[in-house]
Amino acid sequence: MFSLQNKKAVITGGGSGIGRAIATLFAKQGAEIHIIDLTLESAQEAVADIQQLGGKVFSHACNVVNQNEVVTTFEKIGNIHILINNAGIAHVGKVDTTLEIDFQRVMDVNVKGVYNCLYAAIPQFRLSKGGVILNMASIASWVGIQDRFAYSTAKGAVMAMTLSVARDYIDEGIRCNSISPARVHTPFVDGFINKNYPGKEAEIFEKLSKSQPIGRMGQPDEIAALALYLCSDEAGFVTGSDYPIDGGFIKLNN
Repeated sequence: MFSLQNKKAVITGGGSGIGRAIATLFAKQGAEIHIIDLTLESAQEAVADIQQLGGKVFSHACNVVNQNEVVTTFEKIGNIHILINNAGIAHVGKVDTTLEIDFQRVMDVNVKGVYNCLYAAIPQFRLSKGGVILNMASIASWVGIQDRFAYSTAKGAVMAMTLSVARDYIDEGIRCNSISPARVHTPFVDGFINKNYPGKEAEIFEKLSKSQPIGRMGQPDEIAALALYLCSDEAGFVTGSDYPIDGGFIKLNN
């Protein structure tokens, strides 16, 4: 079950964190992996790990905000079967403390970046006569998260794009779903805490961990396992859906 043999998968932000875990698992299941990251250097470790496992992997330096770069990269990769829109950034702030430049930066990466990859991928899916898109949304698409105005706005848009794409391309054999993680322990989270809460790292890590009713953050491998199911043939009846993977955050936080 869950074989990805003879499948070509594109994973944005696949050099670290959740994207890296997905790339590694998909390679183990037989997929040809194409990691899109901001620089080739940022994907080096992930590529080396997958090659050590005997997987087939390629990396592409590409800024997802730049549509010309994205289209050129997807044309180079050619016909694909799976797209994981994982690349994203975070921001702390309420609406009145979020500067326009910061709001635009989050929207550029988290919304325009997803749009650019969708735009570039559809012609390549048509060459494969179908495929699967998986967008990385967030629990912030579902519930109010304190001091995350720009991020929540962007992830709400990602969920809406998921529904739109699922509806528009269902007759072409293209499925589209999204995943909404709660906090997942990645280098991104560690860097985020270090930057925004200097001197209080341990305290904030504990607080963020316990904000999930299950009492901890998720692990990248747990997100990758759900991604594998949704991108496999076993999930062929699943489209236009979002899947929270949140340690009970949405339903159990009263």
